Amino acid sequence: MKKFLLAVTAFTSIGASAVAADLTVRRPMPAYGPPPVAFFTWAGCYVGGNAGGLWAHTEWHDDVFGDFGTGTASGGLGGLQVGCNLQTGPWVFGLQADYDWTNATSDSTNVFLSNFTGFAVTNHREIDSLASVTGRVGYAIWDRFLLYGKGGGAWVHGSASLQFAGVTTATASTTRGGWTVGLGGEYAFTNWLTGFVEWDYYGFERDNPSGLVCTPSRCRVFVGNNLDITTNINVVKVGLNLKFGPGGFSFGY
Repeated sequence: MKKFLLAVTAFTSIGASAVAADLTVRRPMPAYGPPPVAFFTWAGCYVGGNAGGLWAHTEWHDDVFGDFGTGTASGGLGGLQVGCNLQTGPWVFGLQADYDWTNATSDSTNVFLSNFTGFAVTNHREIDSLASVTGRVGYAIWDRFLLYGKGGGAWVHGSASLQFAGVTTATASTTRGGWTVGLGGEYAFTNWLTGFVEWDYYGFERDNPSGLVCTPSRCRVFVGNNLDITTNINVVKVGLNLKFGPGGFSFGY
């Protein structure tokens, strides 16, 4: 009986030691899986530059005698933009201000004055700059590609003049307020650098440039008549933006 109890005790001790050793050696295997995906966000602020071209249509109108002709100006432009975005899901809401220098010029024949005065009369229009402050609404496709629309207030600065037989007899510099709408697409090359392509339309109602009037020596009976100019502009431009904010560019890094 004693031998039997000793054998049972020894067997139990050996079994317990084996189980303990097994528990010590076997540890939970680490869980392996794909790394977490780092999603890009459009939230944050940005500053950048742009370049492109513009096409402007101008209509000249005399306040007494009516239509004085139309002209088309085209040229290049380049400038800067700055803005900020908020993102909710795929939707992006932003505010942007931009300023562009231009060199668009148009010369058109003023048929009415040419026939009436006997001089070759030309309507001369120059557009020097465009500016706007707009709200933007966009939708992020495939994370890094943003389709957006924009709209807001706009300003155009330039000059206008009447030229009789090649001699400028009436000229004025003018800044006119109006409105703009546009569509564009923007792509994030990195977390801090994006590029865009954009089309914008600007509308400016009749502008009455102070000082642009006919004089007795040139317009004869048109003393004191004012000229109104209506300008509509199409712009196509491309640009780059340096993004600040979540995941974006940071000084010192």
